[in-house]
Amino acid sequence: MKIGMIGTGNMGRILIEAFLESKAVAEEDLLITNRTIEKALEIQRKFQKIQVTPNTEELVQQATIVFLCVKPLDIHPLLERLSSYWTEKHCIVSITSPITVQQLESVVPCHVARVIPSITNRALSGSSMITFGNRCAAHYRAYIERLFQRISTPSYIDDKITRIASDIASCGPAFFSYLLQRFIEAAVQKTAITREQATMLASDMIIGLGELLKKNVYTLSTLQEKVCVKGGITGEGIAVLEAELGELFEHVFEKTHAKFHEEVAKIQQQFNHEIR
Repeated sequence: MKIGMIGTGNMGRILIEAFLESKAVAEEDLLITNRTIEKALEIQRKFQKIQVTPNTEELVQQATIVFLCVKPLDIHPLLERLSSYWTEKHCIVSITSPITVQQLESVVPCHVARVIPSITNRALSGSSMITFGNRCAAHYRAYIERLFQRISTPSYIDDKITRIASDIASCGPAFFSYLLQRFIEAAVQKTAITREQATMLASDMIIGLGELLKKNVYTLSTLQEKVCVKGGITGEGIAVLEAELGELFEHVFEKTHAKFHEEVAKIQQQFNHEIR
């Protein structure tokens, strides 16, 4: 089955490399294109059997499953421009959260799915969040699930939790990367440790934490209990976090949801106009 990828930016490239590294997709079965074609050619120089198509029209004509790895507000114009090329045999997979599978189904005759990936998928790890359209056939559902099982742990979500699931699994790596950098910076500013050594120790710590959770050695709460001895040093640090963290993450989610609803409103205006 030929897989097409429209868009080879950050997330498009992550999916391409993860699918190939995991052997979920063979190089010769992958077609890619990008508005700036040099970005696609750069990937082809690494994976020489990939086919780079000069435009989206040619890609859609050759591929069966087509991933849309473009910005949310670019999807409707793209679907409209390709309206004469979509068929009932195609399966479209959108990777953007503000557009629902129902909206996609309303303007194309294809099978439709939405899969929101995470940067962690590049390490063949983390979650991916899947929503299938009502008319997505069983064989496409099974194939997409198998694809993402090779690079992630698929999780099925509905529209009510799309944004918060994306915040946790997809935006979460950026949020906690930022917090870890602040953690390192504070250590460097307040003590004699070098940035290089603090970075190494913090990186090893977070990897080890992930392994403990992955192997079910501890849960998050029991892990804290094991490290935080009553009256000890860790407990003093936890007390500061409890006092100063406040509603930080509540405010983060308020902001991400506000931005999400802005995008949803703009997209609804686009999809109010039928493609036909």
